[in-house]
Amino acid sequence: MVLPISVVIPAKNDAAMLDRCLLSLARQTLQPVEIIVVDNGSTDDTADVARRHGVTVISELRPGITAAASRGYDEATGEIIARCDADSVLARDWLARIAATFERRPELGAVTGGAIFYDLPPVADWLARVLYLGGYFLSVGAAVANPPLFGSNFAMRRSLWQQLSASVPRDQPELHDDFDLSYRIPPDVQVGYDRTLRVGISGRPFRDSRAFRRRLRMAGTTLREHLPEQLPHRRWRRRLLARR
Repeated sequence: MVLPISVVIPAKNDAAMLDRCLLSLARQTLQPVEIIVVDNGSTDDTADVARRHGVTVISELRPGITAAASRGYDEATGEIIARCDADSVLARDWLARIAATFERRPELGAVTGGAIFYDLPPVADWLARVLYLGGYFLSVGAAVANPPLFGSNFAMRRSLWQQLSASVPRDQPELHDDFDLSYRIPPDVQVGYDRTLRVGISGRPFRDSRAFRRRLRMAGTTLREHLPEQLPHRRWRRRLLARR
């Protein structure tokens, strides 16, 4: 039996990109049981675009992607919750790969993958993937003793989210939601990284220096949220003890 999957997409003023994302979801070889778009106070027609595609639209007025994404996870009914962003363009087998991974590896609490930047020149795309995404997976992975979740491309068991939901702050818009959630997953819960599970995303953060600086500030805020309580050596010790 194929595991039922809910897809959650937090969005704010992303109408054009969301339309392309939802078109790619409509072409999936494995269809989700529901698609939930969480409108985080958009002033454009993001919500109307979502409704035209026949998906569930939820309004979350508390600012920040952490509040929006968490609201979507709370509302999801599928056994697996898949997350992408409004700018994600998904391969036709994205959900099928996710389902197959969880069926093949029942020990996993979550799985994540990488991305290509579909609107950057080839050299810039390569640099962004190697330096930005590669650096994220290596550095944060070392810190949390697990592959970190990547917000544009991950899935988790709903049972895992139910364990974590109450601990996630909904009133801190300056947190990186995927980075923060990676810290909240206990290190003895296994997270898988699938290098074949890739999505297309926009390179827009690299074209806006102010937005990129904000991302860096958010990373610092997220670290301060979890350190020094969750120092890497403590998480690795717990991870290694769980393997025995």
